[in-house]
Amino acid sequence: MSKNIRYILKTMRLRQWPKNMFVFAALVFDRQLTDIQPVLITLLAFFLFCLASSLIYIINDLADIETDRLHPGKQNRPLASGKLSKTTAIITSVVLALIVIPVSFIANLWLGVIIGSYVLMMLAYSLWLKHIPLLDVMIIAAGFVLRVAAGVVIIQTQLFSPWLFVTTTFLALFIGLGKRRAEVDLLETQASAHRRVLDGYSLELLDQLLTIVLSVTLMTYCLYTFSATIGPNNYSMMLTIPFVIYGLFRYLYLIRVAHIGGAPEEIVLTDRPMQASVLLWGLTVVIILYVL
Repeated sequence: MSKNIRYILKTMRLRQWPKNMFVFAALVFDRQLTDIQPVLITLLAFFLFCLASSLIYIINDLADIETDRLHPGKQNRPLASGKLSKTTAIITSVVLALIVIPVSFIANLWLGVIIGSYVLMMLAYSLWLKHIPLLDVMIIAAGFVLRVAAGVVIIQTQLFSPWLFVTTTFLALFIGLGKRRAEVDLLETQASAHRRVLDGYSLELLDQLLTIVLSVTLMTYCLYTFSATIGPNNYSMMLTIPFVIYGLFRYLYLIRVAHIGGAPEEIVLTDRPMQASVLLWGLTVVIILYVL
């Protein structure tokens, strides 16, 4: 029984839950981080999104059992390796769905709509859309935008800038394209056998797309900092731009030179320079928004 629980938790990908931190964007950038009620309701939205994403991970692993068994890394996943039975995974996914959807609607109507839309979209992704080149990474980016939107609707915002939606979109596209490049680079001629959509990508195409998306991500974030005035003629948020530039460049370096990046969440958890960049960016944002 304890082994089953461990394998279920592994399949739920708890290590990828930090992706759902995008839910906190509205809370932080609307300067409500010190207000207990918005913090608590945002924490609930974050936890519900974590469970929703875990639901999708389980369904995705159920749909990809056969192809995962051919992948050098994914073959060790509980379902692909046979350590977790399909029946247990299906029961877990049903339980998660019965928790996430009703509680989301009870907490907030629009939160329920957003999380319900996310689940439906990602189900379509897991079953069909992930096999369509370009659309696959656009769906992933849309998932991150929905996370930000969930944080916006769950609290009353006054200072949240729409530019953050645009920046989130292109940042997610950048990470998604980087992940695809790392997979194509790792699997080389066997890429399509492991993931059918990779047959529609080439390293040359992905490098061009990464260059375009990197440029637009930086531009949109800069436009956000120009609009996020802290006071009259106070453009202090521009001080955060160097950390964003370094973080994006570091990720590009890791996928192009170090040949890693197939699991972006692992980079954030293990790469010290990336961690330093994110930490310094976060501290600078908090100081500017809440101290200055």
